[in-house]
Amino acid sequence: MTADEKPPFDAARPVALVTGVGRSVGIGAGIARRLAEAGWNVAFTYWTPYDARMAWGIETGAADTIAKDLEERGAATVAVEADLADPEAPGRVLDQAQGRLGNITALVMCHCESADSGLLDTTLESFDRHFAVNARATWLLIREFGRRFNGTPGTGRVIALTSDHTVGNLPYGASKGALDRITLAAAHELAHLGITANVINPGPVDTGWMSDDIRDHVLRQTPLGRLGSPQDTAHLVDFLCSPQGQWINGQLQKSNGGLAG
Repeated sequence: MTADEKPPFDAARPVALVTGVGRSVGIGAGIARRLAEAGWNVAFTYWTPYDARMAWGIETGAADTIAKDLEERGAATVAVEADLADPEAPGRVLDQAQGRLGNITALVMCHCESADSGLLDTTLESFDRHFAVNARATWLLIREFGRRFNGTPGTGRVIALTSDHTVGNLPYGASKGALDRITLAAAHELAHLGITANVINPGPVDTGWMSDDIRDHVLRQTPLGRLGSPQDTAHLVDFLCSPQGQWINGQLQKSNGGLAG
């Protein structure tokens, strides 16, 4: 490209990488859309075999649908299918995202492994996969992001989604607890790069997984009398990624409408 040529997209927009964007109704997709609306170019990951194992199943063409949504909001985008249980995947994801969109300044991690099981019935394979995806991949993504970051000091952002649910969901909750500690450590260990790091607990957000009993229970426990939405989480991520959010650092933020217990 010569000095007189323009890139095929608006390279002045900052770049965010959002992981775990496999369903158009999911929290990850809501965050990606909001960042696109706020002026970001957005790379995102998904892993179809995970959705195939879940009750909701595969959403055919979801990556294309989400990419089109982002483009309609002015963003350049790239979708990367990646099994984050593979320790080589984080590096490959950043290679592809940066190769297409340029330097990444925000890493927003919505990926997860989540299969309900408790203390007595969790298998070793399930326990290990939860920690590989929810904890180890989070560490490796943050590590790759920190190693490659060359943005203006103060512009870097790391955000991870967590959960405090453990009863009957032991490997998920335990591995999310590890995710918390890893991400909050980045607030200090990456401070010299001008990167902030925060964790968001969105509480129970109905993206199609809730039964009627769960939905009724959540409604009774929430003072505002409604369920959380992907947009609720997305607005907080948008703020944290903005210049106005740079003083929020090393925090675990709850965005759950005051959910009790």
